[in-house]
Amino acid sequence: MNERSSVAELAESLRREVERYPEGRKLPSSRALMERHQVSPVTVSRAIAVLVAEGLVVSRPGAGVFRAAAVAAAPDSPAAPAARPGDLSWQEVALSADSGPRDLLAAPVFATLQVPPPGVIDLNGGYPHSSLLPERLLAAALARAGRRPGAWDRPPTDGLTELRGWFARDIGGHAGPISAGDVLITSGGQGGLTVAMRSLAAPGSPVLVESPTYSGILAVVRAAGLRPVPVPVDADGVRTDLLADAFEATRARVFVCQPLFQNPTGAVLSPARRAEVLRIARAAGAFVVEDDFARLLVHADAPALPRPLAADDRDGVVVHLRSLTKAASPNLRVGALTARGPALARLRATQVVDSFFVPRPLQEATLELVSDPGWARHLRTLGAELRDRRTAAVAALHRELPGVLGAHRPGGYHLWLRLPDGTDDAALVAAARRRGVQVTPGRPYHAAEPPAPHLRLSYAAADGPAQVAEGIHRLRTAYQESTG
Repeated sequence: MNERSSVAELAESLRREVERYPEGRKLPSSRALMERHQVSPVTVSRAIAVLVAEGLVVSRPGAGVFRAAAVAAAPDSPAAPAARPGDLSWQEVALSADSGPRDLLAAPVFATLQVPPPGVIDLNGGYPHSSLLPERLLAAALARAGRRPGAWDRPPTDGLTELRGWFARDIGGHAGPISAGDVLITSGGQGGLTVAMRSLAAPGSPVLVESPTYSGILAVVRAAGLRPVPVPVDADGVRTDLLADAFEATRARVFVCQPLFQNPTGAVLSPARRAEVLRIARAAGAFVVEDDFARLLVHADAPALPRPLAADDRDGVVVHLRSLTKAASPNLRVGALTARGPALARLRATQVVDSFFVPRPLQEATLELVSDPGWARHLRTLGAELRDRRTAAVAALHRELPGVLGAHRPGGYHLWLRLPDGTDDAALVAAARRRGVQVTPGRPYHAAEPPAPHLRLSYAAADGPAQVAEGIHRLRTAYQESTG
């Protein structure tokens, strides 16, 4: 059982128990709760914190935890009348001049961040399970960072020079074309995408995107007032023949792509197409925004990775985006945008207006983390664990749902499933949730009408290969129900 499920279940059990207590009654000690429910001290403290936030109990340091007193009206005074709800309908008119409901744009992003309720297997989330994250390394890095001289001083707006240098070497190599001066530290990958889209394209203009592509890219593009134009992807990455046609037809000045373990297809851009993408974009006078989100999620059985496009770019065509969030923690919102020339100045100006800078303690902690010898060991362990989950997922799909899985690569955290024609992917997702498994429909990954029904299945968020296999078994049952 994962930590989230344990906390939720313990909190619910304590709610029922507290209801039977008189006001002021002391709850059992943390040790007693640990022994009774067979949970860790962290689980107990987090469950108690939930009840404190709900006002059911109060915690008195050194004394214990007690049932809270009910809030009642003062004697001899009439009960306070219920507050009259305000009239918020005017906001619909005030917001109607905008481009449309933002909640519709953000819905797919909310879905990938949704924490499933207890008992539901997560084959949807984009972050590895908590057991795969380097929490001890992070805790130690945070502690060391807090003691660094100047750790709480205001950082340079572009980011700490040492951290920018680390990203430059990691992206372009020690003798590559990228220096620390070409790097801008951002608030994670999504923050970097937002800065790039708002900097490189004028509102209302077209932006070329892969089809299918990460739904968060489409949300960022549309929220910036831009128009996403799809360019199909196959097993070798973006179709460069169609990319050239799209540039010519739209006169777009930006192409957003994920050359490595593309989300959702898992495709890796082939060597021949790598050079073509740079040539076509340069001829069009356009930028390539390279979202290198999965480089640290390579599996233990993967061959040598291709270099980032930015490492082979001498003309400033590529704006490279890298984030440590998926491999480290959802809370380590640190990434880097790499660019040169006027493009970097534009990115810098957009970010400083939006958010000033990334907090220095977080940057210091990131530098401590990636400088720790344990970071390399963590990445090797993560690669082995992701390989095992992928292996379990592939075997279970061949057994339970033969024919839905196409080509896949040893990297990333997801698989792209091709459903039979006529399948309603949204209905299947709803049926799967009723069966206790959470997956993602394929529709939100397309900028236009999808050519076929798909599902995206993530194996990183599950707590082990056995749970991945069980989730796919439940998915088969849901498929049988939804298709009759």
